Amino acid sequence: MLADFLEYDFLQHTFLTGLLIGIVAPLLGTFIVVRRLSLIADALSHVTLAGIAFGLFIDKKLALGIAPLYSGMGFSVLGSIFIEKLRSVYKAYQELAIPIILSGGVGLSVIFIALADGFNTDLFNYLFGSVSAVSKTDFYSILGISVIIVLVIRLFYRELVTLSFDEEHAVASGIHAKWIHLLFIILTALVIAASIRVVGVLLVSALMTLPVAASMRLARGFKQMIVLSIVFGEIAVMIGLISGYYFSIPPGGTIVVVSIIIMLAAIGIKRFSLTRRTTHGTK
Repeated sequence: MLADFLEYDFLQHTFLTGLLIGIVAPLLGTFIVVRRLSLIADALSHVTLAGIAFGLFIDKKLALGIAPLYSGMGFSVLGSIFIEKLRSVYKAYQELAIPIILSGGVGLSVIFIALADGFNTDLFNYLFGSVSAVSKTDFYSILGISVIIVLVIRLFYRELVTLSFDEEHAVASGIHAKWIHLLFIILTALVIAASIRVVGVLLVSALMTLPVAASMRLARGFKQMIVLSIVFGEIAVMIGLISGYYFSIPPGGTIVVVSIIIMLAAIGIKRFSLTRRTTHGTK
């Protein structure tokens, strides 16, 4: 099955891009879930959709040749910065920032999609992912983003973990929580924008959270949770890409369904393990 992915150039780009996304999306998702900020991914994905629709509109009207992927990245980064600004404004109700940005992203998406003369094949691919839409330029962009993300997490791992579990202790320890969090959310925005070619803008948040939800039921520590999240993410992405190619369906939907199946299996394994342990304990 993998032979075709290794034979054709455009499938090689898709396959390698999928491998990268299967690493960085669950990697960042682990920190997002632990910090109880899962909805940030949804908010930023809708802002990214607005950026993509804006890019399609500008390209249609002015023919500037700017890839919608980059306008999506720009909107996503701006959305992440606005979330942080709103969280600082509404300090007692920081969760308000997420639905505000999410609704703003949806509103802008509707406007720009209408201005770009509605849905077309390109927009459909951005919404739900595509096996054939990943170009060589897209791959190198995602490769660069992935390298930056891995390096940042490697350099600031202690700070990110401390912030994720105890923000007050992190601040007391001299960690610049505001700047670390801003850097983290900008990286999240870039991952979301980079992942849309394969997963789709409406489904990318699932790849950042569902593998983590599965790993939480099985992992015995935070590092193990990261590793399992990446493994589950890679399994879902590979199955999604292969089925997308052979059955001509958007890979994003399959990736989400496989991720849910993995999560349900993890819940079942954990429950079986606890039941078995309880049964042996009563004997």
